Amino acid sequence: MFSQFKKNIKMENNNKPEFLFDKLNYKILLIGLAVIALGFILMSGGGSEDPNVFNEEIFSFRRIRLAPAVVLLGFGITIYSILKNPKKQ
Repeated sequence: MFSQFKKNIKMENNNKPEFLFDKLNYKILLIGLAVIALGFILMSGGGSEDPNVFNEEIFSFRRIRLAPAVVLLGFGITIYSILKNPKKQ
């Protein structure tokens, strides 16, 4: 009984581990995550040191239009990397 168990373990150890995604999928996924991080970095800042003073910089084009578009683009890239079929050539 134990010898059969050992044979099964040896056979399982000989198999090469198979990843869910291809190497290209992981690269695209990391690019998408970097684009999302860039979008959040673009969104940051614009505050005021004094809470009694209003700073118009928080309503700049970069924070209101560009940064959310970059974040959405990053999510699109990430979704594409997940849905891309690695088996197609």
